Amino acid sequence: MSSSSRFVTPLKKARGKGSTKSGTGHFWQQRITGVAALMLSLVYVVLLLKLQGDDYATVMATLANPFVAVLMIAFLAVSAWHMKIGMQVIIEDYVHHEGLKIAALMANSFFALLVGLAGVVALIKISFGA
Repeated sequence: MSSSSRFVTPLKKARGKGSTKSGTGHFWQQRITGVAALMLSLVYVVLLLKLQGDDYATVMATLANPFVAVLMIAFLAVSAWHMKIGMQVIIEDYVHHEGLKIAALMANSFFALLVGLAGVVALIKISFGA
């Protein structure tokens, strides 16, 4: 060990490693998608309460309404994105093997995309009467 390396502080060792300034952006994405999901969830709950006890045709007609369909698609998209970034933080914090971490992050991204797309496709099919 050279004499100059003995005086390297922990901050100096850590500099250049980690999220490299992406932590704040990630933090705000989580908060914004969380608030958006909460507001859209309230719309979803009100819609469910309104449709409670209605027949199948009424429910399908309500979901086929373009305004309702757009709100539900926004709910699905925001929720899937929020789920993805939340799981990403957990994986990054608790999976320490680099190969496994990369595989888990990829699987997380694909899963969130698949869940979001499946919901959107279902709503589009309902909206167009399929």
